[in-house]
Amino acid sequence: MATARLLLLLTVAAAAAGSCFCSGQEVMVGGVGEQLATAPPAAPTPPPPPPYCGSVRMAVEAHNIIGWKTVPADCAEYVSDYLTGERYGRDSDVVINEAIAYAESLKLSGHGMEIWVFDVDETALSTLPYQAKHGYGTKPYDHASFIQYVAGGSAPALQGTLRLYRRLLQLGIKPVFLTDRTEDQRAVTTHNLLSQGYCSWEKLLLQPAGLQTTTQAFKTGERQKLVSAGYVIVGNIGDQWSDILGSLEGYRTFKYPNPMYYVA
Repeated sequence: MATARLLLLLTVAAAAAGSCFCSGQEVMVGGVGEQLATAPPAAPTPPPPPPYCGSVRMAVEAHNIIGWKTVPADCAEYVSDYLTGERYGRDSDVVINEAIAYAESLKLSGHGMEIWVFDVDETALSTLPYQAKHGYGTKPYDHASFIQYVAGGSAPALQGTLRLYRRLLQLGIKPVFLTDRTEDQRAVTTHNLLSQGYCSWEKLLLQPAGLQTTTQAFKTGERQKLVSAGYVIVGNIGDQWSDILGSLEGYRTFKYPNPMYYVA
């Protein structure tokens, strides 16, 4: 009798255990099924930028690719990541640190005629807020919308350039702005520069409105006028090769990084 009762209890216990296990399995499987049925499909992972985008940027900075109109469309993400991430700042700091070290090594004449030429857009001031809305250079240049951005007078300073600018003033080297912005933009350009911390410049040279020439030719001519007036160009910095090529470019030139557009 005792043996029969024990067998009966074991049978009931096994059945109960089996029932609990199966019930658990059923709940577990049912839960996963419900999750799979109700979960939204995963968004496809966008492909990474093509590996050649970094090589294109390097060739642009080295002036091996010239005369280009737009950034390759499939490099938009690469250029965006470069400009908004840490790399652009690090690359810029290398340029600025070298420029400051060079300036500090100079022995000035004491006559106060040593000058340093600065470009404005993408060198002293950043148009990145505008470029972010226009594809970071992947869209053709729209003159009207860019002029509208400039007219707002809100372009932020590139902090590395501002650091160089202030150090030059301490050293007694006079800054000169030389830009392909036009004379009708003088007031807003002056306000924008002052509001961003640039001050005490020697000259602000802008293109005459309607001038039919290249940026390089205009800037070469203006530098020749400066030298003819007795100034000594000890340094020259710009984001375009047209800023720093040509005669009387200065004792030393510095190329600020800019992978977004090309100006001849």
